[in-house]
Amino acid sequence: MAYIMTTEAEIQQKSGANVNTNFDTTAMTASNLRAESVINCAVRHNFSDTFSTLNIDVKQILSDYCSSFVAIEAISYDMGSYTTIGEAESMITILRDGMLRNMQILKNKNTETFINAA
Repeated sequence: MAYIMTTEAEIQQKSGANVNTNFDTTAMTASNLRAESVINCAVRHNFSDTFSTLNIDVKQILSDYCSSFVAIEAISYDMGSYTTIGEAESMITILRDGMLRNMQILKNKNTETFINAA
């Protein structure tokens, strides 16, 4: 299934081979809606409504954030399905770091100027 800001393939790739398959399309959709809402509210701009008109550079930042958000929820759903809890925690940490970087970029006023001009 395709979402506004990311794809199921990107979410699955970030969740890893050991993700619990009970975290299905329905769960991914609900989680992705939360991710998009977080972005839209945090930066005070509704990217969901304007996504199709955005520059590919901006789209990739939004996609990376959303897919990481959903992947973290998928991993957290059942950390016992991973080889070790440490493996799951490391994956979450790496994904969270990328989310923090992306949110910092999106909140930067210079980025806002770039997005509006792109």
